[in-house]
Amino acid sequence: MLASLLIILFSVVLCVYWFRYTCLLLLNMNQDEEFAWQVAAANRLKFVDAQNELKIQHERVALDRICSSLDNDYRMLSYLLEHASRKGARSVEQRLLAVDYRLMQVWYRLTRGASNTQSRRALEEMSNILNYLAAQMGRAARQAA
Repeated sequence: MLASLLIILFSVVLCVYWFRYTCLLLLNMNQDEEFAWQVAAANRLKFVDAQNELKIQHERVALDRICSSLDNDYRMLSYLLEHASRKGARSVEQRLLAVDYRLMQVWYRLTRGASNTQSRRALEEMSNILNYLAAQMGRAARQAA
């Protein structure tokens, strides 16, 4: 019984580790930010501004505003990606990052009152996810043209 619980616990820990490592690896891959900036400008997305603000802002109130802005951008990019791809099919990478975005939203809400550093990291990762998704959108648009 104890051995089974340890195996299950170890498996869950390894699964979480794999998920985080995969998401961070995707986000650290060389992305052509020109595509992301073009998509952001064309669709009036604010995640590029949020990335710049996160580098300089130190107020907790501003973090809530940035989170709200990122959530609006996420909804817009999700809609665009779903309707731009054939039959609403999204890649595995996009699905993984969508789950990671939701987890970072939860992590931000859990840490915003306790740790300004952790909440900033969550917002930075959320903006990096949007940057990745916008770059994917830009590449798809260029290939279609």
